[in-house]
Amino acid sequence: MPSQPSRPTPSSNPTFPGTVPLSANPALPSELRFEAIGTPWQVDTAMSLPAAVQHSVGDLIERFDATWSRFREDSLVSRIAGSTGTWVFPPEAAALFQLYRTLYDATGGAVTPLVGRALENLGYDRAYSLRPTGVTEPVPRWEDVLQWNGHALTTIAPSLIDVGAAGKGYLVDLVGEVLHGAGISDFVIDASGDLVHAGASPIRVALEHPLDATKAIGVMQLDNAALCASSTSRRAWGDGLHHIIDPVTGLPTSEVIATWVRAPTGLIADGLSTALFFVEAARLIGHFDFTFVRMFRNGRVEHSPDFDGELFV
Repeated sequence: MPSQPSRPTPSSNPTFPGTVPLSANPALPSELRFEAIGTPWQVDTAMSLPAAVQHSVGDLIERFDATWSRFREDSLVSRIAGSTGTWVFPPEAAALFQLYRTLYDATGGAVTPLVGRALENLGYDRAYSLRPTGVTEPVPRWEDVLQWNGHALTTIAPSLIDVGAAGKGYLVDLVGEVLHGAGISDFVIDASGDLVHAGASPIRVALEHPLDATKAIGVMQLDNAALCASSTSRRAWGDGLHHIIDPVTGLPTSEVIATWVRAPTGLIADGLSTALFFVEAARLIGHFDFTFVRMFRNGRVEHSPDFDGELFV
């Protein structure tokens, strides 16, 4: 579903695409489940979250959604899409745009926040029509249409920004900051497969097979870090249509079908899980500390030399 503003409320039977915690952590017996930004969330803590903390989490998610959701007519990125000018963003935008710029340079422009129009042309639009328009065109180059000065964005041409490559992982980080600020130091946040863990007891996480959700291709341990997954089988519609766009063609990618990245933050893990659809890990190692697994359409699985988990394929 399109992203919708949401305060945390109970939700039944959420799914966890890409990654699945293998068992409940006995040290974290309390859980809060809710729907936010169009996907199920689960927050595991030692004790039930106070109502004030739940409201703080809900307010944070609403503010984030009101800035970044291209599915909302009233969001900042939707207002930017129709005109040019200079736009002031909330403080959290600095880290998000910095990551995008680093990935943009490291991948030769493959990871970019300018894929919004291409996704709309493929049918992943505000109405969630899933009907391609038939229009395909290269994604604009950052240097041709955007200028970011650290707190404000100047658009030289109308630009539909989409931060789906890293935004959800970053929002998980921000929710974790709310918990830390409330004195909660042991938790697991799972935003449908984008995980952040904090605390003394590590968890084991299954890597869901991208072609069969009843199977796993391996297991990784998560210990005060983030683990994010991306797959062409998620947010997919039609024949070969999915949300990971090659900016050169404006069409979905095809060679890599799934990636998993463990990194210090959800922002980095989420962004790298997208970048690995386009470039070899060697292009990214100089910029980030991370562990990865990725799977190709022919079934081949590649992983970090220091991968410390277990693979079944």
